[in-house]
Amino acid sequence: MSTNTKTKPKYFNRELSWLAFNERVLEEAYEPGNPLLERLKFLAITSSNLDEFFMIRVGGLSLLRQQGIRAPDLAGITPAQQLEAIANQTHHMVEKQYTCYTDELMPTLQQEGVQHVKRDALNAEQTEYLKRYFHDELYPVLTPLAVDSEGEFPRLLSLNIHLLIRLKSPDSERPESRIAVIQLGGTLPRFVTLPSEARYEFILLEDVVSMFADAFFPGEKIQECVVFRVTRNADIGADDLASDLVAEMEEILDARKESACVRLEINANSTRVSQAYLRKSLGVTNRETYLVNGPVDLASFMGLSGMGGFDHLKNETWIPQHAPEVDRQKSIFTILSRRDILLIHPFESFEPVIRFIQEAADDPDVVAIKQILYRTSKNSPIVNALMRAAENGKHVTAIVELKARFDEQRNIDWARTLERSGVQVIYGVKGYKTHAKVCIVVRRESQGLRRYMHFGTGNYNEVTAQLYTDVSYLTSEERLGADASAFFNTVTGYSQPQNLAKLRAAPLTLRDTLLEMIHAEITRKKQGRKAFIKAKFNSLADPKLINAFYKASNAGVKIELNIRGICCLRPGVKGLSENIRVISIIDRFLEHSRVFYFHHGGEQKVFISSADLMVRNLDKRIELLVPVDDKNARKKLIDSLETSLKDAVKARELLPDGHYQHQQSGGRGSKWRSQEMQYRLAVKQARKIAQAKPTVFEPHLPIQDHETT
Repeated sequence: MSTNTKTKPKYFNRELSWLAFNERVLEEAYEPGNPLLERLKFLAITSSNLDEFFMIRVGGLSLLRQQGIRAPDLAGITPAQQLEAIANQTHHMVEKQYTCYTDELMPTLQQEGVQHVKRDALNAEQTEYLKRYFHDELYPVLTPLAVDSEGEFPRLLSLNIHLLIRLKSPDSERPESRIAVIQLGGTLPRFVTLPSEARYEFILLEDVVSMFADAFFPGEKIQECVVFRVTRNADIGADDLASDLVAEMEEILDARKESACVRLEINANSTRVSQAYLRKSLGVTNRETYLVNGPVDLASFMGLSGMGGFDHLKNETWIPQHAPEVDRQKSIFTILSRRDILLIHPFESFEPVIRFIQEAADDPDVVAIKQILYRTSKNSPIVNALMRAAENGKHVTAIVELKARFDEQRNIDWARTLERSGVQVIYGVKGYKTHAKVCIVVRRESQGLRRYMHFGTGNYNEVTAQLYTDVSYLTSEERLGADASAFFNTVTGYSQPQNLAKLRAAPLTLRDTLLEMIHAEITRKKQGRKAFIKAKFNSLADPKLINAFYKASNAGVKIELNIRGICCLRPGVKGLSENIRVISIIDRFLEHSRVFYFHHGGEQKVFISSADLMVRNLDKRIELLVPVDDKNARKKLIDSLETSLKDAVKARELLPDGHYQHQQSGGRGSKWRSQEMQYRLAVKQARKIAQAKPTVFEPHLPIQDHETT
């Protein structure tokens, strides 16, 4: 329904739009139709999301406010006003999180045999067990830090749980409390399993330490134990002019440990004396202080949501299917020499992508591998394959992005390991983050050298490939191969950007290409021809593209967008965006793929991309926009996109006022759940291919995986 909002700004605020996304995730924690442990997982995700939001977005805005910057954003809001609005919304969100935990999830989990036991509910056997556990496992590890009344408060690690201990002074002439702090992070388990005849009972680590904390302070009386956590500003970037980027990044990681506190979380049962003391010591205001009615750090409950023995409280397992295009009895290069392969993850397995690189590492005809690594897993088979390829004498070049937020240390470690194996490592491009997803394999064949490529919307991470919806496109198309090599050589050689035939790259031509595609639809619509745009991506905040969408809408072009998170575009406004529909899908997999579909006079121009439509992606990152011209791959991708746009179960539609509401479609379409539909289709296709093949006994072979050194 269109609304005329002449008095309202044309754009939504980016930060408040992101908080609206996190609210949608929180709704899934409240959703009774979700299995119980899945609801707990969604709750943990909202907490983890807020952690990163405070570290980066609130941290950055706090710096702007301190610097006196008052320039408004797209929505006309200054940094100080944004911080005020964020605080109002996040305080309300935190209340809802803990209401969900205390009133919704824990009582229901208790009925299922999962019991969070408080100190006053322990029986004698459990108390004795915890006493032994504390003295054997905790006391030797933990170290209390005394805080001198005139000394500096200790530099506490961000996001670690701490105990503030208030001790009554033995000096009768000094009645004020003595203060100590105990850090509970590191390798200690948050959940301590209790001996019980019930299915599973646990107590939290901080409660155990609080019970026996007097062991650290013999002869002194503990007045109060307060659980708290600090969140520090992590919006500290590298100096791209640094001569040693690795050393610069390591200094930044150290600096984050001592940056300003942007959020203080305290157990709501604490006294006002302790709350005031912590606020003063950490330099935070009441607005930056969050009193929580439950366990600090709900993100840690992600681990509890995955515990064994309670499968009936979890989603049915959806095993990634083997794509029918990929014959596991044939070399991946034999397949790609004859056809392109498009995979929709995680409905279809990421295994062909891993196999693509592993086969390249061992194939004697492969002479070179070139790859960009942004985020990888802890024990990455892809990185290990690159190392093995170098050890096998192949030319291997890896662009490892050291500035990948919160993966900096892992990427530094991988970069050093790759270098020791003989891989030529490039640390990205000065002034930009290298975020493109591409791997090029150069193979010597009878006709000469041939290039095989993988382009993706997600990272080379086999773990997140089972959790995120993404697209992989494997091809040996000659012009894409030439473009991929030219693109890669431009990045690694710090040379002048070359004109590419098919690929488009940010920060050079990606935005302009999308603008051209949008304007082409406008032109056709004005000529009375059919025109539409369909797309899915994670975020939309770029004003040039938003304005182009507005212009297309006013020309009568129908636009359907599936945007998971931030959307600064205001849809459904008469005279501005009445032909634009925006949905957001929150389901069991994180929507992460970027797909663009333009009718283009019936030519069906379809692209995948590593980039979201954000200023940072289009101006400050190295990104790729990849055309999918293969007929079968293009149809598969369009079908997947349109399936998501029809979702009427997990989709919420963005309204002109910024609120989201569940789809209200009736009839048969009311049960259309896009992720389930795509998975069932993948299963059906895999079974059809399996039934058509003769029975073949295939042995389980050990995975070729080298230990890193």
